[in-house]
Amino acid sequence: MTDIRHPEELSLLRPIEHKKKKKDKGSAEEVYDLTQVPLSSASKPCLYNGIPAHFADSPQMESVYKTLSVTQPPPSPETLAKRYRPASVVDKAHIHSRWLDSSRCLLQQGIQENDKVWLRFKYFAFYEIDPKYDTVRLAQMYEQARWAILLEDIDCTEEEMMLFGALQYHISKVSLSEPQTASSSAAMDDLETALQSLEVKMEGESSSAAEMLDNLTAPELNDYLKIFRPKKLTLNKYKQFWFKFQDTSISYFKSKEESIGEPIQQIHLKGCEVAPDVNVAAQKFLIKLLVPAPEGMNEVYLRCDDEQQYARWMAACRLGSKGKTLADDSFQSEIQTIRSFLAMQRSGSNSHGNMPANDESINTHSLVSPRYHKKYKTKQLTPRLLDAYQNVSQLSLVDAILRYLQIWQALPDFGISYVVVRFKGSRKDEVLGIAPNRLIRIDLSVGDVVKTWRYNNMKQWNVNWDIRQVAIEFEGNINIAFSCVTTDCKVVHEFIGGYIFMSTRSREKSNTLNEELFHKLTGGHEAL
Repeated sequence: MTDIRHPEELSLLRPIEHKKKKKDKGSAEEVYDLTQVPLSSASKPCLYNGIPAHFADSPQMESVYKTLSVTQPPPSPETLAKRYRPASVVDKAHIHSRWLDSSRCLLQQGIQENDKVWLRFKYFAFYEIDPKYDTVRLAQMYEQARWAILLEDIDCTEEEMMLFGALQYHISKVSLSEPQTASSSAAMDDLETALQSLEVKMEGESSSAAEMLDNLTAPELNDYLKIFRPKKLTLNKYKQFWFKFQDTSISYFKSKEESIGEPIQQIHLKGCEVAPDVNVAAQKFLIKLLVPAPEGMNEVYLRCDDEQQYARWMAACRLGSKGKTLADDSFQSEIQTIRSFLAMQRSGSNSHGNMPANDESINTHSLVSPRYHKKYKTKQLTPRLLDAYQNVSQLSLVDAILRYLQIWQALPDFGISYVVVRFKGSRKDEVLGIAPNRLIRIDLSVGDVVKTWRYNNMKQWNVNWDIRQVAIEFEGNINIAFSCVTTDCKVVHEFIGGYIFMSTRSREKSNTLNEELFHKLTGGHEAL
């Protein structure tokens, strides 16, 4: 798929219809024919002068590659105003009803020649991102993330919006001066390819030994923190305990001296949700954990004393939720990401202090969602965006894109696709949120999460294609069944099967895509 690695994460979406105006001048756009591009089957394609070899065949193909791998400039306010903005979770559900069926051809689904479809990341389980090989993939991820933020398809706080705007401004500025495609000699690429095949071979032989060594040498984190569990009715909300972070779990004890014995409780972080609740000006540093439990999710709040403690523990919790220990290479970079966000908040609250010079080239209408232009004047937004820009202005182009994607992926609602459903035995419509690791039942009237079910607790799922009903069985004799209101149940079946497939990928197998298994899990009765 035009050298986008891991194409299984992508799918095609019917566009939202635009209301056409009578005079629609200047709508001509450049069209590139990609039908002649040979697809790369390798997980890490061979590079030639920094370009995948199958794109280096001709100047025309190089031109196509450079177009696909360059981030687009910020959109004009007019372009932004014309785009469809979902106003509710039901609007979002209608967008997600437009996914095309991956087990049927385009003609069978009414797509004619010259019709437009959108190529989008459908499954938000991005695997093995490597900036050297993922230039096109990163550019597309960034564009999708940016439009999701600008059109408020995903919620974020005001501080986060300013940071997204500052990063977008920086990426646009740097991309004009810094080449986006890495260049390297053909000989170095050949050597690297040889080294990779050797590395894969050795990795397959020693991965279990390496994991054991990692677990033995993984550093620990120990500190006094305060904890609050909303479901426990206590007069004193937060209580202080001695906390120990080890492997991917948090244990806490009455005191440091008692930490050699049995803990009061151990919280396993793998698969849990981690969300920030921070206000630097008010010195509020909370970490909200949603921990999987048989009846749904248990809420736990951890209160940190200061920024340094918060950055360490928040980074550790995020890693733990992904099943990674503190020995993972990303631990320090995660801490830095959190610190830069806190610094941005701090500078925002003290914006009357070191005010940077005004920059005429900054167009606030292109950098934040329209809601903020109703709330603030441009002369109020510009200094706030420039303040946030001070904290990211030294980043390289690739690092800035990666930082943008990191913050996007850390948002509480990241990766959730919505479908309006009717649960068996219920008389009202509800919303089903489909995330990379769980299903979420949402009350449509108030927008609250009612239940959460995780895929790793799923025993089986079936679709009754005659009555168009999805039935799922979870561990602990939990059974749910629902019909879909805004879309065909095949869309939900494909989402669940796709995410189950994504969880089976591993580094040893990543060189080849098991298409047969993918279609078996997503195709339903059409795959049999």
